[in-house]
Amino acid sequence: MRMLVSVRDGSEALRAAEAGADFIDLKEPRAGALGGLEPSQIRDIVAVLRRHQPRVTISATIGDLPIDAADAILRQVDAVGQCGVDLVKVGVPGQGGAAACDLLRRLGATNWQVVPVLLADAGVAASLLATACAQPFPALMLDTQGKTAGSLFDFMPVKDVAEVIRQARTAGKLIGLAGALREADLPKLHALQPDFAGFRSAVCDGARTGELVGEKVRGLRRAIAHDCAKPATPAIA
Repeated sequence: MRMLVSVRDGSEALRAAEAGADFIDLKEPRAGALGGLEPSQIRDIVAVLRRHQPRVTISATIGDLPIDAADAILRQVDAVGQCGVDLVKVGVPGQGGAAACDLLRRLGATNWQVVPVLLADAGVAASLLATACAQPFPALMLDTQGKTAGSLFDFMPVKDVAEVIRQARTAGKLIGLAGALREADLPKLHALQPDFAGFRSAVCDGARTGELVGEKVRGLRRAIAHDCAKPATPAIA
């Protein structure tokens, strides 16, 4: 299982990469669950990482935009994609209905490597997951909009998370989990075996809006490596 760490600036990005993060995810946590940075900031961070950590994979969020603002979402996807990131992350409500399914189809037709982030606070509708799996996305993620009421597993049963992972893998996609995950969630993550797991709260000094701490990233990296060395057990039914 690879580790994604969300950062807000070049200093945090280098700290996270040097401490062992596999994916560096650019966002502004003070602006919401998937708060976006300005394109100029994204370009600056990308330049720093390409110069000092050229092997790291870089993603960036487009910001928390309403599902009915599809045209604005697509414009922002273009703006972020043009900044040189590897992956563009777009939040999609897991119970977003027809509007969310239509957005997924439009995102699948862009020229960028888009990763839909399915916000699972109220679960993920079967039709939405099927639509996401049918598009040419390289990966899918499960995350939460709310960050103060527990982790992803407090919103979505493990068996439901396991089913999302199964369907994503069947469709040939990478699958990542995020949503206020902490070290205490590692046994569940180990059982589920996602391709990557995303962290922010667990590696900050205080709340997720605080400063990223390199030693916390290193500690979490060590904990993941130790946990992954154990024999895998089936996910909880």
